Formats: sequence, C-alpha cells, structure tokens
Amino acid sequence: MAEKKKRLHMQERSAAERTRDFQEVPLGYTPEEAIEEAKRCIQCKNPLCVKGCPVEVKIPEFIKLVAEGKFAEASRKIKETNALPAVCGRVCPQEEQCELKCVLGVKGEPVAIGTLERFVADWERDNVKLQTSNLKPQDKISINKSHKIAVIGSGPAGLTCAGDLARLGYQVTIFESLHVTGGVLRYGIPEFRLPKKIVDLEVEYVKTLGAEVKTDMLIGNVYTIEELLKEYKAVFVGSGAGLPKFMGIPGENLDGVYSANEYLFRVNMMKAWQFPESLTPVKIGKRVAVVGGGNVAMDAARVSLRLGADEVTILYRRTQEEMPARIEEIKRAVEEGVIFKILTLPVAYHANNEGWVTDAECLQMQLGEPDSSGRRRPVEIPGSNFKLQIDTVIVAIGNSPNPLIPLRTPGLKTEKWGGVIVTAEGLTSLPAVYAGGDIVRGAATVISAMGDGKTAAKAIHQLLAK
Repeated sequence: MAEKKKRLHMQERSAAERTRDFQEVPLGYTPEEAIEEAKRCIQCKNPLCVKGCPVEVKIPEFIKLVAEGKFAEASRKIKETNALPAVCGRVCPQEEQCELKCVLGVKGEPVAIGTLERFVADWERDNVKLQTSNLKPQDKISINKSHKIAVIGSGPAGLTCAGDLARLGYQVTIFESLHVTGGVLRYGIPEFRLPKKIVDLEVEYVKTLGAEVKTDMLIGNVYTIEELLKEYKAVFVGSGAGLPKFMGIPGENLDGVYSANEYLFRVNMMKAWQFPESLTPVKIGKRVAVVGGGNVAMDAARVSLRLGADEVTILYRRTQEEMPARIEEIKRAVEEGVIFKILTLPVAYHANNEGWVTDAECLQMQLGEPDSSGRRRPVEIPGSNFKLQIDTVIVAIGNSPNPLIPLRTPGLKTEKWGGVIVTAEGLTSLPAVYAGGDIVRGAATVISAMGDGKTAAKAIHQLLAK
C-alpha cells in the first residue's frame, strides 16, 4: 500500500555556486530518497502515466522495483522500451507527459517519475561496469538477419529507432554527419543540464544492442537516400532541425548578434567556455539579450551568465505563463539572476561605428485573443517603442529542419516550412523511407523525437517481417 507522503524533490546546487561553472545543477536522489519517493506510487491497475509516455516506459513496474530496492531490475525494466533513460530523466518535460497523467497529481503532487528514471540510470552507471543489452540473443525475435537498415542522424529520434531495430535483430547502421554522436543532445543542451558523459554512455548502450555508428557521414552529400536504398531495406531520417530562424528585422546581421544554434554549438561542441584551452572562442559582452521563451532561450541565458555577462535579459512577447520552456528551467533561470522582460518585442537592433550591436529597439505588447496555438496573441501597443542597451543578442525563436536531404531526394514531400510529410507510422512519400523527430516536427522535445523513432521502428519491422 502506497504511503501518503509529499513528493520528495531533488536537492540542487545553490544558484551562487552553480553560475560559476558548467557542472550539473540537480543532484539527483540518494537510494534512500528514491525508495521513499517510489513508495508513493499507488500502482494503478490502469496506469495513465504509461499512456502519457511517448516511448511507453513501463512506469509502475519499474517504480515498484525501485521501491523494493531492486535498482538493477528497475533499469532492465526501463530499457525494455527506452534506450536513453538517463537523458529522459534529465530533459523530458515529464510534467506535461507521464507525470501530468499521474493520479496523485489530481489532489496533490504526482510521483516524481522523471527523477526516479534518472536515479535508476545513474545508479546503473555508477554500479555496473559495462551497460549492455538486457536481452540475450535467444530473446531476440527471429528475423531475416540480412535485412539492413540505415538510420540518418544520431540524435534522440535516430538512437531510439536504431536501438529498437537492433534489439529486434536487424543490422542497423547509424550515419552521423558530425564527428561525434548525439545530435542535439550534444550540441544543443549545455553541460549543466545534460552532461556529455551521459550522452556518451547512452550512445554506447545503443551500440551494445548491435547498432553500428558511422560518423562524418553527411547524407545528401556522401550518399543520397536513393543510393542507400540499394544496400539497405529501409531508411529512417532523423537528421533534426539545424537551420536557425531569425525574425527578419533590421540589424540581425550586426556583429554581436548570434543565433542560439551557433552560440550553443560553439559552447557545447567546441567548448568555447574553456577557451583558450579549447580552440574556439565565443565573444559576448556584459549586457546580453536573449530573444525567445523556450528551453533553448533559458539555456542561452544561463550559459551567458556562466560566460561572465553582468546582465542577461530574456525578451519575450507574451507573459511568463505562456512561455514554452519547462517550469523548472524558468525557475532556475530566475534564481540565477536572469531578468525577464515580458510582453516585449524587439523590432530592430542598432550598432556603433564599428558595426557592433549597442541596443535593441523594442515594442511593448499586450495580450489579445487566443491564436491557433491556444495561447493569447501578443498585440503591439502603438507608440510604445523604447530602447534597451545591450551588446550581445542571442536569437532563440526556433529552428527549421535541415534542408539538405529534402533537396537531394526527389519525390520526398515536405511542408511549405520545410518539414518532411509523414503518415502516422512515420512513412514518407517514398517507399521504405521513414522520418521522425525535428525534421518532421520542427524543433520539438527530445521525448517527442524518441517517440517518432519508436513509431517508425515498429512500422519498419512490420514492413520487413512480412
């Protein structure tokens, strides 16, 4: 019988301490804390939390094992459906998915499903020397081993699709355009939110399932989809959304104006925060403006503080309540001193004689009627122009899908905004070519991309197992 206790929240490093470095902010559960929190789960007969999980983690079953102190068994239970538990435990928006469905959340706080998942993954990392596939060869479904499948991209969608197919026994090859794996998990999310050693470990786990990884393979240039299909029975495209968006306002080409893509890529991939030990610097000033209200905007703002900015301001055209960023990331940004200038829309940037940005001209906004997103539409207040003194701008208003593969693949249908069009099963307009993640959705969440990879893996298996 579950104990009626309040949710146990993770301990975190203090704001004063954590803004001096890039070390992880939350400290995770101790074994005792994990057991205590797991005992709150009432083991519903109809677990709605599972329905809220895009990768169908067997949540009550793994939590029951945690409550019994069987952490290794809990890890194996999670990995029956999820190859990236340490990633999901850190960056999934659980409050909008599994935890939103938790019955305990109706009158109180839901079980900390994400934190428990993180604990289990971290426990395995610290206590098991080699994390390998849970399945013995005889557990794998007997299929034609000559079937080879190509997966393009080693981000969350690609890794999930590859892991599921490799677990089934297919010969899977992941083609990654960069020299390292992980996609957006590596270049888009800062160390203090997702340490790269976590990404490395989870990629290695997918490899133990049987997936081969080839880096420095830019599909569309090295091989086309048509060429891959001569060797592979099916192709999954999970090449992400690496094309930054801008607002198209005057001054966005000035020195000191970055896309969040470039900014975070320099920091995360090229370790600009360790310059001059690393080779690539990133130049920022003392007054930074970040445009946007999503997780990427929060990341860029918090990175800027860690790089030495005195003042970092989020410019967002709606209110904080409408921000798409996770509540906990907004809370941490506030704690660290990020200034939120809501109902504010930049309309132009101005520069000094050397071409470096000096201020953002902004309009004050107010909220009108809800738009197609369900959020209240921001409306300009005429004559409300004002200037904000800044010396760096980071534009974090989203990304578009990488256009290379659609451009080099005749017959691959896309939306006007560039997203690849797929069926509910992830099938594109081309036979045996599937797609998912950001190249289909635009910039979305890690778990949504993983769900797409899982859906496509099922469809590919159904296609090839006929």
